[in-house]
Amino acid sequence: MSGSSGSAVGLLSYETLVHAVAGAMGSATAMTVFFPLDTAKSRLQVDEKRKSKSTPLMLAEIAKEEGLQSLYRGWFPVISSLCCSNFVYFYTFNALKKATAAAGPGGSQPGKDLLMGVAAGTMVNVLLTTPMWVVNTRLKLQGVKFRNEELHQTHYKGIYDAFCQIISNEGVGTLWNGTLPSLILVLNPAVQFMFYEAMKRRAGQGGRKISSAQIFAIGAIAKAVATTATYPLQTVQAILRFGQYRSDGEGGVLGSLSNILTLLMDRIRRNGVLGLYKGLEAKLLQTVLTAALMFVIYEKITAATFKLMRLNKKLKH
Repeated sequence: MSGSSGSAVGLLSYETLVHAVAGAMGSATAMTVFFPLDTAKSRLQVDEKRKSKSTPLMLAEIAKEEGLQSLYRGWFPVISSLCCSNFVYFYTFNALKKATAAAGPGGSQPGKDLLMGVAAGTMVNVLLTTPMWVVNTRLKLQGVKFRNEELHQTHYKGIYDAFCQIISNEGVGTLWNGTLPSLILVLNPAVQFMFYEAMKRRAGQGGRKISSAQIFAIGAIAKAVATTATYPLQTVQAILRFGQYRSDGEGGVLGSLSNILTLLMDRIRRNGVLGLYKGLEAKLLQTVLTAALMFVIYEKITAATFKLMRLNKKLKH
């Protein structure tokens, strides 16, 4: 009985909601600051014929050819998707964390963190938010001057029009393109949170206060490990979401495993093994800096909110 009541408390508590809101706000702010790096990464993943060898050159090339504003193309759909995605992820992760803590000890803490991260990502994040990520990938690459002549332009007027056109022209199932790699990539935030929680516990041993600089460094290291380990699958995910990859085999809503393997082998054949990591520099810069800043903002918001909540309780008593 106590376990079920603990689960209910974890799912419906104000504390869990605070974590979710802080996570969403932190991620939106951090992504906005480093969004041009995400733009560079997407171009390198999908349009592999670009010759720019470094992130600064890639950004300069985009700004020169398409204007400075193009560095923020697709910002609104990305931020909308990110807010929804991280609200759900932080809410589910912290609800599960609270529920397992109420249920009592059992198993290693890093192992628990990894399992909770996988559960939080799989149960709701991937299945609910994949259509939003498919649409924002299309919008972000609209109007791009592609080097790969096989890629063609799309013409969407906005988020709603993109949804309508995709459903009408390609079928509802297209909105879940890249779901299989996304399900596998649940390991990315799960590994990130496992390392983040473990390093944070170690840094805070003996009641030591963790500084913002430490949080930034811990968040950066955790994300760097997770991103490097899963980057080839992220490239496949971006190509499938863009929707211009065609296979002779059967696809399906999830995108078959054979399609994923074919894409990986095709990229290796064209560009060598290092071709799987094209855009990694931009991705690492963007995700590491974004994750590090997000965790700092997240920790600051949660700490300030809980401090205010405790102050309000004291005033009422």
